[in-house]
Amino acid sequence: MGVELTKDSVDLGIVVKDKEASLRFYRDTLGFEFVAESDMGNGMLMQRLMCGTSMIKLVTFAQTPELSNPSGGINGATGYRYWTISVANLEAIVAEAKAAGYQVPWEPREIRAGVSVAMIEDPDGNWVELLQRAEGAV
Repeated sequence: MGVELTKDSVDLGIVVKDKEASLRFYRDTLGFEFVAESDMGNGMLMQRLMCGTSMIKLVTFAQTPELSNPSGGINGATGYRYWTISVANLEAIVAEAKAAGYQVPWEPREIRAGVSVAMIEDPDGNWVELLQRAEGAV
Protein backbone atom coordinates (compact mmCIF):
# COMPACT_ATOMS: atom_id res chain seq x y z
CA MET A 1 0.00 0.00 0.00
CA GLY A 2 2.69 2.54 0.92
CA VAL A 3 2.27 5.96 2.45
CA GLU A 4 -0.57 8.26 1.46
CA LEU A 5 1.17 11.59 1.01
CA THR A 6 -0.45 14.82 2.15
CA LYS A 7 2.41 17.02 0.90
CA ASP A 8 4.53 16.90 -2.29
CA SER A 9 7.83 17.41 -0.47
CA VAL A 10 9.71 16.36 2.63
CA ASP A 11 10.67 18.28 5.74
CA LEU A 12 14.26 18.04 6.93
CA GLY A 13 15.47 18.37 10.52
CA ILE A 14 19.10 19.41 11.01
CA VAL A 15 20.58 19.48 14.51
CA VAL A 16 23.04 22.39 14.54
CA LYS A 17 25.66 23.67 16.98
CA ASP A 18 25.08 27.40 16.44
CA LYS A 19 21.61 28.59 15.45
CA GLU A 20 22.79 32.07 14.40
CA ALA A 21 25.52 30.69 12.12
CA SER A 22 23.03 28.26 10.60
CA LEU A 23 20.44 31.00 10.07
CA ARG A 24 23.05 33.12 8.30
CA PHE A 25 23.74 30.20 5.97
CA TYR A 26 20.23 28.92 5.26
CA ARG A 27 18.25 32.17 5.55
CA ASP A 28 20.71 34.87 4.53
CA THR A 29 22.96 33.08 2.02
CA LEU A 30 20.63 30.48 0.48
CA GLY A 31 17.58 32.71 0.87
CA PHE A 32 15.22 30.31 2.63
CA GLU A 33 12.15 32.01 4.07
CA PHE A 34 12.15 32.18 7.87
CA VAL A 35 8.79 31.03 9.25
CA ALA A 36 9.10 30.87 13.03
CA GLU A 37 11.10 29.90 16.06
CA SER A 38 9.53 27.43 18.47
CA ASP A 39 10.48 26.30 21.95
CA MET A 40 9.94 22.55 21.77
CA GLY A 41 10.51 22.00 25.49
CA ASN A 42 13.28 20.11 27.30
CA GLY A 43 15.92 22.58 26.05
CA MET A 44 15.06 22.08 22.37
CA LEU A 45 14.65 25.14 20.11
CA MET A 46 13.58 24.95 16.45
CA GLN A 47 13.85 27.52 13.67
CA ARG A 48 11.60 26.67 10.72
CA LEU A 49 12.46 27.84 7.22
CA MET A 50 10.88 27.11 3.85
CA CYS A 51 12.77 25.86 0.80
CA GLY A 52 10.00 25.77 -1.77
CA THR A 53 7.38 23.52 -0.18
CA SER A 54 9.96 21.72 1.98
CA MET A 55 10.40 22.84 5.55
CA ILE A 56 13.93 22.95 6.91
CA LYS A 57 13.98 22.66 10.69
CA LEU A 58 17.15 23.88 12.39
CA VAL A 59 17.28 22.38 15.87
CA THR A 60 19.47 23.38 18.82
CA PHE A 61 19.59 22.05 22.35
CA ALA A 62 20.49 23.74 25.62
CA GLN A 63 23.22 21.10 25.88
CA THR A 64 24.87 20.59 22.47
CA PRO A 65 25.15 16.86 21.68
CA GLU A 66 28.70 15.51 22.05
CA LEU A 67 28.68 13.53 18.82
CA SER A 68 28.49 15.03 15.35
CA ASN A 69 28.43 13.71 11.80
CA PRO A 70 31.82 12.51 10.61
CA SER A 71 33.42 14.85 8.12
CA GLY A 72 34.53 13.76 4.67
CA GLY A 73 31.55 14.59 2.52
CA ILE A 74 29.70 11.97 0.52
CA ASN A 75 32.25 9.20 0.95
CA GLY A 76 33.15 10.05 4.57
CA ALA A 77 30.62 7.69 6.14
CA THR A 78 27.37 5.88 5.50
CA GLY A 79 23.96 7.36 6.19
CA TYR A 80 22.51 10.71 5.23
CA ARG A 81 25.41 12.67 3.76
CA TYR A 82 23.84 15.41 1.63
CA TRP A 83 20.56 16.73 0.32
CA THR A 84 19.72 18.35 -2.99
CA ILE A 85 18.06 21.63 -3.94
CA SER A 86 17.08 22.21 -7.58
CA VAL A 87 17.97 25.78 -8.57
CA ALA A 88 17.99 28.08 -11.59
CA ASN A 89 21.04 30.15 -10.55
CA LEU A 90 23.77 27.68 -9.57
CA GLU A 91 26.79 29.87 -10.39
CA ALA A 92 25.38 32.89 -8.51
CA ILE A 93 24.59 30.89 -5.37
CA VAL A 94 28.05 29.31 -5.32
CA ALA A 95 29.68 32.73 -5.76
CA GLU A 96 27.59 34.15 -2.92
CA ALA A 97 28.41 31.22 -0.64
CA LYS A 98 32.12 31.59 -1.35
CA ALA A 99 31.99 35.36 -0.77
CA ALA A 100 30.34 34.68 2.60
CA GLY A 101 33.23 32.36 3.54
CA TYR A 102 31.53 28.98 3.14
CA GLN A 103 33.40 25.95 1.83
CA VAL A 104 32.60 24.74 -1.69
CA PRO A 105 33.99 21.18 -1.87
CA TRP A 106 32.60 20.71 -5.40
CA GLU A 107 32.73 23.66 -7.74
CA PRO A 108 29.93 23.70 -10.35
CA ARG A 109 30.38 20.83 -12.79
CA GLU A 110 28.32 19.20 -15.49
CA ILE A 111 27.50 15.62 -14.48
CA ARG A 112 25.50 14.79 -17.61
CA ALA A 113 24.24 16.71 -20.59
CA GLY A 114 22.46 19.81 -19.34
CA VAL A 115 22.73 18.95 -15.63
CA SER A 116 25.22 20.74 -13.38
CA VAL A 117 25.84 20.38 -9.65
CA ALA A 118 27.89 21.94 -6.89
CA MET A 119 28.28 21.10 -3.20
CA ILE A 120 28.50 23.67 -0.44
CA GLU A 121 29.06 23.10 3.25
CA ASP A 122 26.90 24.53 6.01
CA PRO A 123 28.52 25.74 9.28
CA ASP A 124 28.31 22.22 10.75
CA GLY A 125 29.99 20.57 7.76
CA ASN A 126 26.78 19.18 6.24
CA TRP A 127 26.81 19.14 2.45
CA VAL A 128 24.08 20.78 0.40
CA GLU A 129 23.97 19.86 -3.28
CA LEU A 130 22.75 22.51 -5.70
CA LEU A 131 21.47 21.06 -8.96
CA GLN A 132 20.63 23.00 -12.11
CA ARG A 133 18.98 21.48 -15.17
CA ALA A 134 18.95 23.11 -18.58
CA GLU A 135 15.52 23.16 -20.17
CA GLY A 136 14.66 19.68 -21.41
CA ALA A 137 17.51 17.95 -19.50
CA VAL A 138 16.71 14.90 -17.40
